[in-house]
Amino acid sequence: MSAIACGSLLVSCSSDDDGGNSSTASVTPPNPSNFTGSAPSAIASAASSIIASASERASSAAASVEARASEFAASVSADTVRASATAEKELKDVQGSGNATSDVSMKGVPTAETGGLRAVLITITNNTDKKASYAVQVDFKNPDGKVVETKFVGKENLEPGKKATPIVISRQPAEPQLTAVLAKAQRY
Repeated sequence: MSAIACGSLLVSCSSDDDGGNSSTASVTPPNPSNFTGSAPSAIASAASSIIASASERASSAAASVEARASEFAASVSADTVRASATAEKELKDVQGSGNATSDVSMKGVPTAETGGLRAVLITITNNTDKKASYAVQVDFKNPDGKVVETKFVGKENLEPGKKATPIVISRQPAEPQLTAVLAKAQRY
């Protein structure tokens, strides 16, 4: 068997700029036993850098979208809670069904569209000739007619002839079947 011996790598440089003096430099190659895999080519390295940069930008953009969505959801949730609290306060002392039941209609939303939750779309129409605010109470009744849950929604400063369409969602179990009933509607 024959063995092949590798020698040192010698790099030579010369320059005529310094009046004919030449210089020679000796470079020792790295120890190949310190490496694993193969060295990336310049193109692979550049591609890897571009992919990493794009990935960072995409990740940053996704985080920004998630943050904005979260802020929006929190804002909507806060507005919903505030509107519900305002409607409940406005209906507290209302006797009977209120003065705006003719301005309110209800329509059930299919549970296939709500993830199995009971939801009711409320349509409030300002049938007056001036801006008005509305408070609505929806009761969910069981088959025996007993109220098992009450929800409040409202709309403030609704322009004449305009509609608002808040949704009430029951958190009660799917069984027994409940019926949503317009309990009160007050214009104020």
